[in-house]
Amino acid sequence: MRAPEFWTTGAGPWPALLSPLGWLYAAGGGLERRLTRPLKADVPVICVGNLTAGGTGKTPVALALARLLAADGRTPGFLTRGYGGRAPGPLRVDLAAHDATQMGDEALLLAREAPTWVAKKRSKAIRPMIAAGTQVIVMDDGYQDPALAHDLDLLVIDGETGFGNGRVIPAGPLRERVASGLARADAVIIMGKDRAHVGERTAADRPGLPVLAARLVPGRGAEAFAGRRVYAFAGIGRPEKFEATLEEIGADLQALVAFEDHHRFTGDELDTLLGAAIAADALAVTTAKDFARLPDDVRGRVQVVEVEAAFEDEAALRTLLSGVLSASAAPAAPDRGA
Repeated sequence: MRAPEFWTTGAGPWPALLSPLGWLYAAGGGLERRLTRPLKADVPVICVGNLTAGGTGKTPVALALARLLAADGRTPGFLTRGYGGRAPGPLRVDLAAHDATQMGDEALLLAREAPTWVAKKRSKAIRPMIAAGTQVIVMDDGYQDPALAHDLDLLVIDGETGFGNGRVIPAGPLRERVASGLARADAVIIMGKDRAHVGERTAADRPGLPVLAARLVPGRGAEAFAGRRVYAFAGIGRPEKFEATLEEIGADLQALVAFEDHHRFTGDELDTLLGAAIAADALAVTTAKDFARLPDDVRGRVQVVEVEAAFEDEAALRTLLSGVLSASAAPAAPDRGA
């Protein structure tokens, strides 16, 4: 479902009426964290999380981290719950055998970059990941899951929407209270222009907490759409970000049809979208996450516009990573011929 408007604006009676439920939600999460003894993995665990429901850019950040780790000679592995997928795991994603119905769209996207495991109970994936040669675990989401200890916690916050109306689900978009979330963070990554003054709030609650600026930029092959007529559709948390990417690369955008996050496209919807693209004499384009949910017989008629996370100060991010990695000597890679 789409996030209600009052999650952003705070307008109307619903935020106040639903606040008691938000208090219970926050209290339940806090109690779980206090009572749970987290598992400490034998390799570093980096968590890329957020404080709000909906898309903030966690997956592009996780992908960027994996590339930096690989460039440093480490073997990263992704760990995700596989939101939207049926497989309970722990199970390694096989792009040749698995689809979004089983694993969720984000898991398929991550698996294109590095070995990826899906597990509804994340702690159960640690042993098979390490046995397969994973030297650093990168978690896409899981900041509020206390079952696994994290060596580095990075909070990704959308600079446009920030913390929404400042209330906890269902009264607002927060998964927990801002103060408690910032208290556990090792750094905050603000995605896009900080129109919501996230940096100021962070400095007030956690003076000295590193704040990094990042943005989504067109990825590999995106320049091919410059000047081309495109008919776009997307089922992501912030479809306007996709629109901004298309504008940045100079695509001639005819329309952008938005669906709810992780939307499962029906045959009739796809027929309508593809028909509209033909009528507009335009290319049908979508995001990589949406493409992962398309049926095989439709993919040949839809093109993907890739995006990546780019950091203003990549050196600061590397410093955060080195602080974790230096505490753990890189183990030797397993003998693949054994």
